[in-house]
Amino acid sequence: MNSIRNTLLLWLSIGVSIVIILAAVLVYFQARKEANALADYQMKQLVASLPAQAPFPVPTTRDNESNMPDDMVVRMWDNTGFRIYQSHELINLPQTTELGFSDVNTDGVDWRVYNAKLGDTIVQVAQLSSARHQIAARVAMRTVVPLILLLPFFAVLIWITVGRGLAAVKRAAAHVQSRDVSSLASIPDDDLPREIQPLTHALNDLLSRLRLAIDAQSAFIADAAHELKTPLTALKLQIQLAERARTEEDRQSAFADLAKGLERATHLVHQLLTLARYEPNARNQKYARVDLVALAQSVVADFVPIADSKKIDLGMTVKTPVHTHGSVDALRTMLSNLIDNAIRYTPEGGRIDVLIQDNDGRAAIAVKDSGPGIPEKELPRVIDRFYRVPGSPSNGSGLGLAIVKQIVAAHNADITLTNIANGLHASVTFNESN
Repeated sequence: MNSIRNTLLLWLSIGVSIVIILAAVLVYFQARKEANALADYQMKQLVASLPAQAPFPVPTTRDNESNMPDDMVVRMWDNTGFRIYQSHELINLPQTTELGFSDVNTDGVDWRVYNAKLGDTIVQVAQLSSARHQIAARVAMRTVVPLILLLPFFAVLIWITVGRGLAAVKRAAAHVQSRDVSSLASIPDDDLPREIQPLTHALNDLLSRLRLAIDAQSAFIADAAHELKTPLTALKLQIQLAERARTEEDRQSAFADLAKGLERATHLVHQLLTLARYEPNARNQKYARVDLVALAQSVVADFVPIADSKKIDLGMTVKTPVHTHGSVDALRTMLSNLIDNAIRYTPEGGRIDVLIQDNDGRAAIAVKDSGPGIPEKELPRVIDRFYRVPGSPSNGSGLGLAIVKQIVAAHNADITLTNIANGLHASVTFNESN
């Protein structure tokens, strides 16, 4: 398991080390530049301090190389090339007449050489290039060593600072861990660092959505229990009536009522299961490109026998091929509920039309019936769970349009219910066509 503290300590240590190395390199090159400038100046001053012309040859003053890294080699000769003076006998540099500064390599050793003319005398001053490099290296080392010695202090400081910063995370974790499954209140984060607040905000948003989902689930369970209570009680009474029946005619009537009650209870349970299936985030639906014309033809064909039994003319109108992106099973359930709802409320001899069309690039499905319609004040409520229009002749469960609403919301679509001259117009328009 990765540790934030260890990761920060590692990368900060690497970063500080890289900075120290870069600082050492920069200091070294800067120091070498300054050392070169200073040494060149010293060479000029040394030449300037010498006599313009030596009256006779001067013997060599150094006959060994013990102090060579710190010494400057001085040579003098006249305009005929006769050597007047050489400070180091064992050093053999080329005797050039080129004036000014130059870099010379002799026997694999680099020298910095300065030639100047004093009267009839040529003066040559030379210094090992490595001596200048060593001076620059010593300056860089004296600058970097204190920083290196401070690395352990930096590591301890980072360790303590990160620990104090992560203490807020531990407090938030302990606050969450201390809760039970029923505690979904928001986590207070006013005293938490700003870097941690996005996490707590996201967690609080999740808790808020969980509260809404649990409240909706609790309301659904309560409503479902209430709705199931009535048909189950009716079934119990019908069974008792069947048991008490004394004649065959009473018994047949009781069993007929019992069959109707079972059919209603079965339909209610089926609707409840369908509604639960399409609850938000209840499960992941597989979305794909859906041919709405083919889907509508299949659903209409399933309902034609039911419509014929009530002498209802069920048909469909298609103006153009229409496609959308969604779940085939969910859209089939949605259209089935719309058609089933229309059949329930359309009287015998009525008419139901299913329309598939493209409205300016937006796919649309509409179901028009010749039923009694819905009172205007009830239109906003009929899509709520278990709500039935007062005085409605249908024995439905009040879940058909609620299921449609759930599926429509999952597909980012819009549903409108409108009373028309001779019935109801239910339209579903998809915001994205494909």
